[in-house]
Amino acid sequence: MSAIQNGTDEVRVIDTGAPPTRFARGWHCLGLASEFSDGKPHQISAFGTELVVFAGEDGKLNVLNAFCPHMGGNLADGTVKGDTIACPFHDWRWRGDGKCADIPYARRVPPLARTKSWLTLERNGQLFVWNDPQNRKPPAEVTIPEISVFGDEGWTDWVWNKLEVRGSHCREIVDNVVDMAHFFYVHYGMPTYFKNVFEGHVATQVMRSKPRADAVDVKLGTNYDTESASDASYFGPSYMIDKLWTEGDDSGEPNIMLINCHYPISADSFMLQYGVMVKKPEGVPDAVANGIAAQVAAGVAIGFEQDVEIWKKKSSIDNPLLSEEDGPVYQLRRWYEQFYVDVEDINPEMTNRFEFEIDTDRALKNWQVEVDANLAAGRSAIPSPVS
Repeated sequence: MSAIQNGTDEVRVIDTGAPPTRFARGWHCLGLASEFSDGKPHQISAFGTELVVFAGEDGKLNVLNAFCPHMGGNLADGTVKGDTIACPFHDWRWRGDGKCADIPYARRVPPLARTKSWLTLERNGQLFVWNDPQNRKPPAEVTIPEISVFGDEGWTDWVWNKLEVRGSHCREIVDNVVDMAHFFYVHYGMPTYFKNVFEGHVATQVMRSKPRADAVDVKLGTNYDTESASDASYFGPSYMIDKLWTEGDDSGEPNIMLINCHYPISADSFMLQYGVMVKKPEGVPDAVANGIAAQVAAGVAIGFEQDVEIWKKKSSIDNPLLSEEDGPVYQLRRWYEQFYVDVEDINPEMTNRFEFEIDTDRALKNWQVEVDANLAAGRSAIPSPVS
C-alpha cells in the first residue's frame, strides 16, 4: 500500500522495499592496483563474502575467495609464494586461476582442489573484479573505458580515499545521478543546467553550476559568477568517471578527473571510493600540483561526507513522491534494475536511450532570493557545528 485515508485526505505511505537478493552484475573497482602490488595478501569484504587479493612474482593481481576449501584457513593470513598464495593452516598453495598448485606434505593434489577465482581487470591504475550471479563472462561492450590522460606527465597521480557506508544500499549513491535539487541544499551549489542521458549500460549526468555565495565556509577564493562544468557517467552499476572543467583553464579540455565508485559489502552496506587527478598548471612544480590534487580531493570528501550523513538517517524509499523538477528518478531506477536481473530478463525500457533536461529557471530564482536574504542578514548557509 502506498496511500492511506486520513479523514478525507489521502496520505502517502513510504514503501521501504527490500534489498535485492543478489549483488549487481558488472565490473566493481576494489581500489588502486598499487595498493595490492606489495607481494602481500589483502583481505576484502565484498559481495557478502571475503576475498583475498594478491600479486605473484609475475606481478599479476589475482582475486580468490578468502577461505581455503581444505579446512577453512584464511588465505589473507597466508603468504605469497612464487605465483601462489599459501594457506597459513596447512600450506596448500593456490594459483590465481583458483587451482591448487601444490600441497608440500601430500603425495598428490586432489583433482577437485579448486577455489573460486574472480575475473579481474586492471585499468586506469585501478583493480576491478567482475561479479555475475549467472557466472557469465563480461561482454566486451561493458568494459571500463580507459582514461587517456592517466599516466600522462602533465597530470598528477590519483589521490584516493574510501569510506565504508553501513545501513544503506548502494542505490542511494546512484540516485544522485538525477538529484539536481540536493546540490543546493546539501552541497551548497547552484545548478544552472542539468540533464540526464541513459543508454545501454551508461547513465550520464551533465551539470553546470556555480557555488552559493552564502556558503562562507566553502568560499576559498571562488568567483561566484564563474560556472564549473561536470560530465559524469556511470559505466555499469558502480563506476563513475566525472570530467570536470573549472575556472582558469582555457584549453577546452577537462582539468580534473574524478572517480566515484563503490562495491557492495553486504545487502545494506558498501565501500564508497573516490579518486582525484588534476591537470598540472603550466610551470607549477609537481609538489605544488600534487597539493592542488589533495585539496580538490579534500573538497570532494566533504561532499561525500555530507551525503553519508543524510543516508545514515533517511529511510529507504521505493515509491518516492516527486515534483516535476525532481528529475527522472523512476527512469534511472529502471536503468539500474538491469544489473540485478538475469540477462534474459533485461527489457528495452531498461536500456533504450532516454534523455531528460530539468528546467532550472524557477529553482535558481527562488534559491537566489534565499542566498540574498542570508547575505543581507550575515547568515551562513552552512549550519554551525553543535558543540
